[in-house]
Amino acid sequence: MKTIIRTLLFAGVLGVAAGCGGNGKKTAAQPVEDVVPEVSVVKVASRSVDQLSVYTSTVEPFVKNNIAPQNVGRIQKINVEVGDFVKAGQIVAEMDKVNLQSAELQMKNNEIEYNRLQGLFDAGGLSQSDLDAIKLAYEVSKTTYENLLENTVLRSPVDGVITARNYDKGDMYSMSSPIYVVEQIKPVKLYVGISESDYTKIKKGDTVEITVEAFPGTIFYGKVNRLNPTIDPATHTFDVEIVVPNNYRSLRPGMYARVTVKFGSNRNVVIPDIAVVKQSGSGERFVYVLNEDNTVSYCNVHLGRRIGAEYEVLDGIEDGASVVTEGQVRLKDGIKVAVKE
Repeated sequence: MKTIIRTLLFAGVLGVAAGCGGNGKKTAAQPVEDVVPEVSVVKVASRSVDQLSVYTSTVEPFVKNNIAPQNVGRIQKINVEVGDFVKAGQIVAEMDKVNLQSAELQMKNNEIEYNRLQGLFDAGGLSQSDLDAIKLAYEVSKTTYENLLENTVLRSPVDGVITARNYDKGDMYSMSSPIYVVEQIKPVKLYVGISESDYTKIKKGDTVEITVEAFPGTIFYGKVNRLNPTIDPATHTFDVEIVVPNNYRSLRPGMYARVTVKFGSNRNVVIPDIAVVKQSGSGERFVYVLNEDNTVSYCNVHLGRRIGAEYEVLDGIEDGASVVTEGQVRLKDGIKVAVKE
């Protein structure tokens, strides 16, 4: 009985095989011809490639000043508010003037006395030492008055914008914080950390590009103003100061910015990004290069910067090579291919 069952099963298998063959007559597996993969290729060439690095930074005022008197006193006037633009020398606040008025009177009395004694000295009725004594008293009182004036009538030291006001009219200034903070934002500055390897490639006066999220698509241009001569031991980078004219006051302190710095240019092979294949399970990149006998070779590549829809190749491909840009999925090293017209 078992023999009969095996015979029937074997016959069924033959029947199925004959049906998959297509004509119902073949009872044995037929050899399948190798299919030659079709690929698209492009010939690559070397060209000059700008060597750029992008850094993140924060916009800072070119100058930041705290406006406050030298001594404790009551605030009589508050002339500007946060957000106001002020000119250098503009009066922003005034303190109690009692001490200033007293110093002014003393200075004027000394000036009158000095002028009177100068006449006596010219007439021969006064010694040089007496004249020098009153002159010294006058100059001391004048210096005292000018110092009190500077600390009573408060002026902005720069053209800028008021970014903080910590007191109101009538408050007693307590020296705990400045009355005003004024920031010069025309120009502004940014700092980026340049690595040791790139430090020698940048110099004062180099132009850089700045972009900010507040103005998408807009590029601001700045120049390298200062290079710190010492390295930061924590980051192993050199601080580089960049100054942006900011003529229209578009950039404001605190804005997040991206700074693109150019470190010259190199001549390297450039390939389309669609030619690059990532090796599964690793960070390696490779491309397939077409040989003269229509086989392809698997080549590891060391990529540089991305340029739009292309990559700079630092190592791995020679100038003039033909690289596969379509059909890589079915390829392996040494396989023969057919190139699409």
